[in-house]
Amino acid sequence: MKKNILSILCLTGLLAMTGCKDYLDVNTNPNQAVEPPIDGLLASTSYNTGYNVYRTGNMTSYFVQHLASPSVASGSDVYDEVDYGTTWYNLYNNMTDLYDMIALAKAKGSSQHLGVAQIMMAMNLQMATDLWGDIPYSKAFVASSTDPETLTPPYDTQEEVYNAALQLLDDGIAELNKTDSKLVLKPAQDLIHGGDLDAWKRTANLVKARLLNHYSRKATYNATNILTALSASYTGNGHDAQLTAFQTLSPWNAAAVNNSRNSLDGWLSEQFVNAMDGTDFGMLDPRLPYITDLTQFGDYRGTPNGQGRIGTGTDDEECYLSLDGFYSKAGAPLQIATFAEAKFIAAEAHFRAGSMKNAYDAYLAGIAAHMDKLGVPGPEKSAYINNAAVSVGENNITLALIMKEKYVAMFLHPEAWADARRFDYQYMNFGLPVGALLPDFIRRVAYPSTETSRNSANVPPVTNLNQKLWWDQ
Repeated sequence: MKKNILSILCLTGLLAMTGCKDYLDVNTNPNQAVEPPIDGLLASTSYNTGYNVYRTGNMTSYFVQHLASPSVASGSDVYDEVDYGTTWYNLYNNMTDLYDMIALAKAKGSSQHLGVAQIMMAMNLQMATDLWGDIPYSKAFVASSTDPETLTPPYDTQEEVYNAALQLLDDGIAELNKTDSKLVLKPAQDLIHGGDLDAWKRTANLVKARLLNHYSRKATYNATNILTALSASYTGNGHDAQLTAFQTLSPWNAAAVNNSRNSLDGWLSEQFVNAMDGTDFGMLDPRLPYITDLTQFGDYRGTPNGQGRIGTGTDDEECYLSLDGFYSKAGAPLQIATFAEAKFIAAEAHFRAGSMKNAYDAYLAGIAAHMDKLGVPGPEKSAYINNAAVSVGENNITLALIMKEKYVAMFLHPEAWADARRFDYQYMNFGLPVGALLPDFIRRVAYPSTETSRNSANVPPVTNLNQKLWWDQ
């Protein structure tokens, strides 16, 4: 598999040279492919869609205090205006390839490739807009000598981007429902679902529910629409969307390996550890040993965000991503969308609709699904779920309980930051990082310098990083 991934990534480099459009490139090499192979695009875009979940999660995990930097006053911890231009580049590079794949699929009459490309475009758009808000989309991917705006593209509002993403998901599902595709997906080139069209439709519906759930502050929020989408999504952990093939190490495993070699990485936040080790809720969450290891003191200790490490960083005085942990062991899959997430979205939707029994049942199902995913043994799972602090009954279920459990289940996933913002960071004992540069919690990131220098006329003004995005208002 590693050899296959290396071949795919070599092909990705070729696609970057052939797939990007620039009307100033007037010289044509007759020996160079002018049309990228559609299955090569499928391989590169499915790989990078999964990897972009890691790239964005590696930013946002510090904002939600899943992770903490071992360095004092690290920019990612204290809400400094860090330039996340590399993540911007990777998202837009992948969306450019997806744009090409959509056009090529239409030209070849391949509804299968078209539907999958539209679904992945929506997923990448969501990741980008949930970081930056307004972003270029409608004129972002084609350079034209007759339309100068395509060289310095205008920004679409976040509301417009969300509408576009939801339409892409509906269109993608419709394409995958067709039975007359001229081409079929090659399982080896689809690195997320192995060419399984039903799996892609389930994932599209889950992503649709995720997006609609972000409307929780808006008058257009509709719990029924969310639950309808979920009814066509996942029914078990076996449906989860994951990336399992990597060039070398899976990225969170690489963080654990780096830390084991004294290149400090993957440190758990005190906030996250306290939410699981009994400090905040009076009971040990049995999932914690499947994420990290005990310290040399025989307990679990996180690092306060902004404060930095206490010791040398090499002697197990604090908790790090474990070489044996579910998320960071060798070959650990990258979680793109999961059944546990689906159940917590359902719990929130039922709660907001006033259906407390259904909300409670979905909440418990979400906990159980995540424990099963991590491999928690049945007796430990039952003991936790049956604890009075968890098994509160339908009359006592609260949004805080749902969001607390979802916070744990979405460990390292960028969706956790969307939840934190919608929930106003109201997790138990959740505080600002030490030395925070804002008076309140971070709500967005700054536009990258590549945009402010090259497309400054169109970049929206950002007052500060606690400025709320459209769906957060």
